[in-house]
Amino acid sequence: MTTIVTDNCKGCRFTDCVTVCPVACFHADENMLYIDNEVCIQCSACIPVCPVHAIYADDDIPGDKRNWVDINAERSKALPVLSEKQEPLLGAEERKKALGF
Repeated sequence: MTTIVTDNCKGCRFTDCVTVCPVACFHADENMLYIDNEVCIQCSACIPVCPVHAIYADDDIPGDKRNWVDINAERSKALPVLSEKQEPLLGAEERKKALGF
């Protein structure tokens, strides 16, 4: 099973998800978060706390978001672990509203 972060996170980078992760599988760049599925235990605790609905479990990944499985795998390996809540990016609230949340 795979849990991924998708493009809804891009430009927001809310970090509520990292605060509930028991294994520190989130990684971050300047735009968004990614999940390392070699570390993730698929507990799904992060899914309901994401304010922009950017995180999906394997069974629920929409077809047009399947490319994010490979993106998360690649990017998470190249980025540092993020295990503490940070401030969202500037403009995150506006992006959240634009996404309909």
